[in-house]
Amino acid sequence: MTALPTPIHFTLGSRRLLSVPRRLVPLVFSLEDVLHARMRSPPIGEEQSDGLRVLSAPLSMVDEIARRFPDHVIGGRQDYRRYYIDMAGGYDEYLGRFSGKTRSTLRRKQRRLADEIGGTLGVTEHRTPAEVEAFLEQALPLSALTYQARLLDAGLPDDPASHHTMLERAEQGRMRCFLLKARGHAIAYLALPVEGETLVYAHLGYHPDWARLSPGTVLQMEALERLFAEQCVRWFDFTEGEGAHKAMFGTDHVECASFLLLKGDAFNRLLLGSLAAFDGSVAAAKAFAEKSGTLARARKLLRS
Repeated sequence: MTALPTPIHFTLGSRRLLSVPRRLVPLVFSLEDVLHARMRSPPIGEEQSDGLRVLSAPLSMVDEIARRFPDHVIGGRQDYRRYYIDMAGGYDEYLGRFSGKTRSTLRRKQRRLADEIGGTLGVTEHRTPAEVEAFLEQALPLSALTYQARLLDAGLPDDPASHHTMLERAEQGRMRCFLLKARGHAIAYLALPVEGETLVYAHLGYHPDWARLSPGTVLQMEALERLFAEQCVRWFDFTEGEGAHKAMFGTDHVECASFLLLKGDAFNRLLLGSLAAFDGSVAAAKAFAEKSGTLARARKLLRS
């Protein structure tokens, strides 16, 4: 794989304060790689890059990966639980993993949203190329409104290459997309490519005006019920990073890490040292805010 423009971000909450451009080759571990302890081969084209961006590697393999690149410096490391759903059973069995209180809360959210829109929930499923085209027409304008797109550049991709990839997957039967609609308009979307025996949690977004009714959670439940009935895959992968949504819906987890491996020149060493110092300061400030009770207020201010 060739090197890709990959800016190194200095982030405070949901705001990116500074980005330093680098060209990195991605080294991505799938959930099946992690579950079967498979080491990925060194990527092609690394020599012409500034280094590698390693995503979702098994925690037990981090040192081994670093040893394969002795002239590189490791940094920007994030350790986390990678949540996933084992879909070997049925939907009722899956629901049985939740506590009675959680099941009641999920049903209440579904009812509240249905009551708000004046009827049954309008969920559409999109698989074929034509259906995925229709999905993109409605989901892309919605994605642009989300804070993930506005502040993190993490909305639904809106470029020809990404569209081509999604349509190609749809042609091969390897794309599952869902829309939740209210009063004729999409208010939440979910895009799930299929990789091997795994559904990948690629993109979820919802209209901020409907956030109080948890449309993302409602759509997740509606999609999972259909996917369990289809039994098309073995796992549902929530990918890198943690979060309350992933922790609640996941049935299992594995310990993973994402990090940078940059060539050890003076600039890259300074860059990673600065990133470590910045992240350390942010972590210390967060700990203080949690202790003083001001964290929630600070988060709200950063998202505004």
